[in-house]
Amino acid sequence: QVQLVESGGGSVQAGGSLRLSCAASEYTYSSYCMGWFRQAPGKERDWVASIHTRGGTTYYADSVKGRFTISQDNAKNTLFLQMDSLKPEDTAMYYCAAVVAVGAIYACPSSRASYYYWGSGTQVTVSS
Repeated sequence: QVQLVESGGGSVQAGGSLRLSCAASEYTYSSYCMGWFRQAPGKERDWVASIHTRGGTTYYADSVKGRFTISQDNAKNTLFLQMDSLKPEDTAMYYCAAVVAVGAIYACPSSRASYYYWGSGTQVTVSS
């Protein structure tokens, strides 16, 4: 069982930056896909980025590519999302998610249904 706790959300003006953190209770298996998702009021929960904990491969949604950076500190079981050049449309609740990674290829899914463990979210608000 992996428990995830997000932090680092807040309010920022457009063009600003925030760094989200996700602390995982433990990594029972050798490899996980860790992801960030976001959900704006009245909208679906959308995938933002993922990282393979063993291979380090990263994946980004087109809407955040070049502005957001996903990273990890495996020694501390912590996931990060550095968000730069923030836009008002980035306003949402941001969720950390995890799933055990299987297979020899360091690939991670982008679908919400593929992730099993979820945090409770941290709010990001970007004003214009």
